[in-house]
Amino acid sequence: MSDLTGRTALVTGASRGIGQAIAVRLAAQGATVVVHFGTDEAGAAATVKEIERAGGSAFAVGAELGGDDDVETLFAGVEAGLAGQPLDILVNNAAAAPAGPLGVTTRPEFDRLFAVNVRAPYFIIQRALPLLREGGRIITMSSVAARSAFPTQTSFAMTKGAIETMTRTLADELGSRGITVNAVAPGTTRTATNGASFAAPGLVEFITAKTALGRLGGPDDVADVVAFLASDAARWITGQVIEASGGLFLGPRP
Repeated sequence: MSDLTGRTALVTGASRGIGQAIAVRLAAQGATVVVHFGTDEAGAAATVKEIERAGGSAFAVGAELGGDDDVETLFAGVEAGLAGQPLDILVNNAAAAPAGPLGVTTRPEFDRLFAVNVRAPYFIIQRALPLLREGGRIITMSSVAARSAFPTQTSFAMTKGAIETMTRTLADELGSRGITVNAVAPGTTRTATNGASFAAPGLVEFITAKTALGRLGGPDDVADVVAFLASDAARWITGQVIEASGGLFLGPRP
């Protein structure tokens, strides 16, 4: 793996699941990681502890995204912890979960989805730019929901479509600074926190039958892709959406 020693990374939503795996992976490659959490302070502390136990460096910052002062609260903690160091890697991972199909989604649920999944990443990037070193990395999490028809996730998929558009346009804008801007789109990913949702009879079999590589994904499968995009090896990749789904819903299976 590429060496990230001496670099700093901010990972939002890093108290559990995919975000936690990303934070641990970046730290394992040498980066000092800012572990952001919304409400799960214990989970963020566990992420920091895991990183430090492995010999890495990290600190936690709390800010519940979606409110008026969320970004300033986040960066007050980021800047205090970095103590003058620049930022090298920004991973926008935090997101609100799908609110439901068209017939049941409420306006407050819809507004919260866009506040957390679209507005927050946009303004986090805006606020991070003065701190971000030339040649830095911006990686935002999308979803296969943006390319597939999931009627129970229409509003969620809309937010991820916006993220993908943002990724392409910002890649063009920030290329003059050598900053790459990419998105990663996970498919169905089983984590420690969502494991119970796969208990429905036949669900795992249904999903794996629709996946080219024949299994469910795990957080490390996605974290590896993010770590690659954060590395020097990905210096010539920008404005792209990299799907990390194992080939979910590619087409009819043989």
